[in-house]
Amino acid sequence: MKLKMFGLILVVFMFGAFLSGCGCFQEAAKGETAAPPPPPPKAAPPEAKKEVPVAPAPAPAPAPAPVVVLKDINFDFDKYNIRPGDAEILKDNLGWFKANQGKRVKIEGNCDERGSVEYNLVLGQKRADSTKNYLINLGVDGKLLDTISYGKERPICTEKNEDCWAKNRRAHFAPLP
Repeated sequence: MKLKMFGLILVVFMFGAFLSGCGCFQEAAKGETAAPPPPPPKAAPPEAKKEVPVAPAPAPAPAPAPVVVLKDINFDFDKYNIRPGDAEILKDNLGWFKANQGKRVKIEGNCDERGSVEYNLVLGQKRADSTKNYLINLGVDGKLLDTISYGKERPICTEKNEDCWAKNRRAHFAPLP
């Protein structure tokens, strides 16, 4: 009990010593109030602003060129000649080749599922080659065009009907890195 009492007295004594050291306790004891804080410094009068020449706003950037995507062309059953509608697609694709000069492209010949693997590989190669030759005649550098045949191994449609088979008889363009 004496130890608790001694600890309490010690805490009260330390608290009093702390408050007496800050000066607040002494002023409160004398009945005085603390001095008001000093007034904020007065703002200096505004200086005359110097005119700084400003460059005119830059002209708006031109609209980006439209993105041209290489579109596939399709072929008739058991054929590799370029049809008139597909020739127009190849002419439209010419814009991509002009915008990406020096870029290599792989032309992939594809067939529908009918026929043997060997037959379709040969037919797919003929389709890729005829597409390449047509583009060369339009002015595309033939050294930038690679051809490959996938035959019937890469169908984009797997249904068993003429509409689906017609989608698979195609030449597909794959830009190379």
